[in-house]
Amino acid sequence: MTDTTTAPLSARHLTLAHGEHTIIHELDTALPAGQVTAIVGPNGCGKSTLLNGLARIHKPRGGAVLLNGADIHALPAREVARRLALLPQETHAPEGLTVADLVRFGRHPHQRWLQQWSEADQRALEQALAAADVADLADRPLDTLSGGQRQRAWIAMSIAQETPLLLLDEPTSALDLGHQIEVFELIRSLAGQGKTIAMVVHDLASACRYADHLIAMREGRILRAGAPAEVVTTELIEALYGVTCDLMHDPASGSPVLINLRRVAR
Repeated sequence: MTDTTTAPLSARHLTLAHGEHTIIHELDTALPAGQVTAIVGPNGCGKSTLLNGLARIHKPRGGAVLLNGADIHALPAREVARRLALLPQETHAPEGLTVADLVRFGRHPHQRWLQQWSEADQRALEQALAAADVADLADRPLDTLSGGQRQRAWIAMSIAQETPLLLLDEPTSALDLGHQIEVFELIRSLAGQGKTIAMVVHDLASACRYADHLIAMREGRILRAGAPAEVVTTELIEALYGVTCDLMHDPASGSPVLINLRRVAR
């Protein structure tokens, strides 16, 4: 398990609640630096709540979230925004906004009152557009793009924020298979550049293929965490989703591959 004292982002005895209903129960976890972590589990298990807690959106009822060892809620908001970017599940932009306009919003944490758009801001904008492969779409309105293009534009905005940490809530939700692969390959590329990334993923097969580290959750608790090839077992899959299956391993990547899935009779 990753050491919570050295991880760039971690949780200690974290408890999160909606009103009187506790969602996350005294959870301990840490994101390995420079790797992609996928948070998986059945609907309603607390995946998005955990991600929002790690992002400082959801204030803990107990425990703490540590950003580079410091309580994230004790840090100034602007400082947190320079270290951590969150792409929520639902994104909205004004009608007619272009890709470049959207990506410029990522520079807000680095700007001060009445500060002019700088050469550093322009470089960050251009680098983010290139990294997400949307430079040729810079002048296109968001509402004219495909789902995959639009999602890459939102990720470009997060890249422009120039944070070492990136949190993504279901980044491939509602995308077809081709666009899902497009986005996952971009995420792998960002990790290859040194970013630490955590993403909520519904599809376990994709999580196993594209993540270095897996956090498997059920009912607000972590059942297992670690490299996909080490933690994914038929017993874990049945405990998470109530299905039985056979497991193989991809000969190229070593990642688990699920076959012959069957619902367990209750």
